[in-house]
Amino acid sequence: MRAGLAGDGAAYARLLHELTPFLRGLARSGLSRAGRSVAEAEDIVQDVLIAIHTKRTSWIPSQPLVPWLRAILKHKLIDALRRRGSSGHVDIDEFAEAIPAPSNEPEIATRDVVKLADSLPAGQKAVIRSMFVDGNDTRETAAALSMSEGAVRVALHRGLAGLAKMLRGSV
Repeated sequence: MRAGLAGDGAAYARLLHELTPFLRGLARSGLSRAGRSVAEAEDIVQDVLIAIHTKRTSWIPSQPLVPWLRAILKHKLIDALRRRGSSGHVDIDEFAEAIPAPSNEPEIATRDVVKLADSLPAGQKAVIRSMFVDGNDTRETAAALSMSEGAVRVALHRGLAGLAKMLRGSV
């Protein structure tokens, strides 16, 4: 992950490829505990991989990667169970090490993203804030900003590319 964040695309692709079986196992386990079919695991794994990709700059390289990954998976699993009307139970204790203590302060990574995003064009800045600070998904961001979902994805991609350049010192 560190190499991927530093711009090594091959290392990043290898990381995602090697994480997939690990994530699949966790998703299947969570679905099984909730009394759901493990066939739904692939959709959850894809959601997690997308979240890892879009939120990878929120991971703090000095921190362990696995708790960050488990937190993402936990949220995607809960989202999937809610969407599909689960009456099952997800044991929150299994994810206890991935749940941060409550705080009124925004995370350091979030503050850094907000600060860096201030120098982006207004549309990109608004999309980054909506998705990373407010936690909205593409559809919610599109509605809030009166944009199409495609325009949100383009602005997000361009904004993340701009942030990456800033972090590498290219700007």
